[in-house]
Amino acid sequence: MKFFISIILTALICFASALYLPWWSIAPMSFLVAVLIPQRPGKAFLSGFLALFLLWGGLSFWISYQNEHLLAHKMSMLILKMDNPYLLILVTALIGGLVAALAALSGSYLRKTK
Repeated sequence: MKFFISIILTALICFASALYLPWWSIAPMSFLVAVLIPQRPGKAFLSGFLALFLLWGGLSFWISYQNEHLLAHKMSMLILKMDNPYLLILVTALIGGLVAALAALSGSYLRKTK
């Protein structure tokens, strides 16, 4: 149960903080959730990863879908050197997931050392 609460809380707090703060604010928020909700390091890593992978993947797909993937086609040509907007969305979700997962892992280890 703590695992699902951690996923939902991380996604909600990161979404709210990203509205007003820079993109990297997801790291301190994921860290904070991992410190407040005690979990083993592996579960903390997985919950942080899943929360932001789903959040950023869903948001980037929704934004890209709204403009018929117009910008995603152009950006995928620049970044990935191929015309695949879905791969760009996947890369975006992976980056967000890894940032949050490593922050949550750090928070879990901090809690473990106390």
